[in-house]
Amino acid sequence: MERVKLDNKRILFNLLPAHVAQHFLMSNPRNMDLYYQSYSQVGVMFASIPNFNDFYIELDGNNMGVECLRLLNEIIADFDELMDKEYYKDIEKIKTIGSTYMAAVGLVPTSGTKAKKSIYSHLSTLADFAIEMFDVLDEINYQSYNDFVLRVGINVGPVVAGVIGARRPQYDIWGNTVNVASRMDSTGVQGKIQVTEEVQRILKRCSYEFVCRGKVSVKGKGEMLTYFLEGKADGNNSQTRSLNLERKMYPYGRANIQTKLGTSCPSVSSVASFTVKPGLGAGQASASHTNQTLHYLPSVPAVKET
Repeated sequence: MERVKLDNKRILFNLLPAHVAQHFLMSNPRNMDLYYQSYSQVGVMFASIPNFNDFYIELDGNNMGVECLRLLNEIIADFDELMDKEYYKDIEKIKTIGSTYMAAVGLVPTSGTKAKKSIYSHLSTLADFAIEMFDVLDEINYQSYNDFVLRVGINVGPVVAGVIGARRPQYDIWGNTVNVASRMDSTGVQGKIQVTEEVQRILKRCSYEFVCRGKVSVKGKGEMLTYFLEGKADGNNSQTRSLNLERKMYPYGRANIQTKLGTSCPSVSSVASFTVKPGLGAGQASASHTNQTLHYLPSVPAVKET
């Protein structure tokens, strides 16, 4: 009985976030009231592989598409494994929708004061996770001789989280913030991380580099000013890498990516201040600190229309 109880508890903690699972374990089993929680500042990320649909095909040679799904499962499982790192413990995987991976940060209930202080570190953690997802996918491309490309959208704002369903309950989040984050993905560019103006305002204080994309037409929101997150600065020396490096799909794996992750967001007073102007590259961004190395995601080559 104890073993069965532990197995059931393990399954519950795999289905639901730890604090939500604990809520149901501590509550009266007869009390099936709706569980919900409102949050004022949550970072939401959608990461999709838009060219997976072109890869998926049902043939006798691939067991009617099963082998394609097996590779997709490997990709998602590697993203899950990345989230198991201690540095990413605050990020919560919400769900996968086809080949789209949805995650959020800031969903652990905290007091209002603590939440306001931690939004910078929370969003910084989510940005680092998004950057490292490119690394994970590149390694899979190298091993499987494929050319999958990631497209990411990030937004921040208020959400409502809750558990829906008595059988196969699912934890999910709702709100305008979630809708806009999804639009940041769907209107984005392959190989890029598109973020809203609010995300850029917060992360620029944490030594991240951006390029202003300009105004993008977003369904239900009209014209929105968006930015591409290009990388993170490192204060070891003054060398600067170009924003326009051609993205190579196969030659490097996880060990060869030079982006430094895992450093917590510094206090606002100690970071460099960057001026981002539409269309400017890394060499034209001004910084108050000169001894910094800027690490960027390799950019994708332009796709010529036929």
